[in-house]
Amino acid sequence: MRKAFAAGSLFATTHGSAPWRVVALPGWMHTATDFDPTLAALPVGSIAVDLPGFGGVNPEPPAAWGAAEYASWLEPLFDDLEGSVVVVGHSFGGRVAAHLAERRPDAVAALVLAGVPLLRRTDRPPAKAPAAFRAAKWLNKRGVLPDERMEAMRKKYGSADYRNADGIMRDVLVKVTNETYEEQLRAIRCPVELVWGENDDAAPVSVAREATTILGERAHLTVLPGVGHQVPIEASSALIEAIERQLTNV
Repeated sequence: MRKAFAAGSLFATTHGSAPWRVVALPGWMHTATDFDPTLAALPVGSIAVDLPGFGGVNPEPPAAWGAAEYASWLEPLFDDLEGSVVVVGHSFGGRVAAHLAERRPDAVAALVLAGVPLLRRTDRPPAKAPAAFRAAKWLNKRGVLPDERMEAMRKKYGSADYRNADGIMRDVLVKVTNETYEEQLRAIRCPVELVWGENDDAAPVSVAREATTILGERAHLTVLPGVGHQVPIEASSALIEAIERQLTNV
């Protein structure tokens, strides 16, 4: 069911009843429903939050937020939760979760992260935009190429996420794509479960292994054979196991 938190400033989908012991944050442009099979199976009350602009009940952010601003928006939620929780983050939601764990060590007892682009990839050089797109940007900035033609070029050459975003959410995507979270990983003191699809091509296992090196003994990595990026949908049982291991810390 849907419930208001933080004096009505945000809404979340609840499973079970209070006290809430698990908070789940979905991936880019995904909603709380991704976690339904996982949270419904847990022995404790849990909630999943539709992040602002991701198609749920919480509206788009007023500006181009990064993961830090999304974490600021979520922080008042933790004042309603009566104790510490396990925070589960998939993909973009895991970026936000890393900031929350750094800021609220009193409230975040453990993290469970799946398919999160925590670090810049080192297994391939940064993608370089095609020459036609670079030329179009140059012409557009000088008023030669109309904005509508520039938008058509963006949709032709941009990533699927970029093509499917517009307005402020496109600006959010550009901002978070350039973020990295080494600082947060070094600051986190709680246990961190990393649950990764072996075939994840958005945040490959090499990212998880590097994050595990930074986290040290706080981290536990589980690699799931045959699973891709959408761990909550493809492998909810593995998430359930990871969360239940960490509920002992709550």
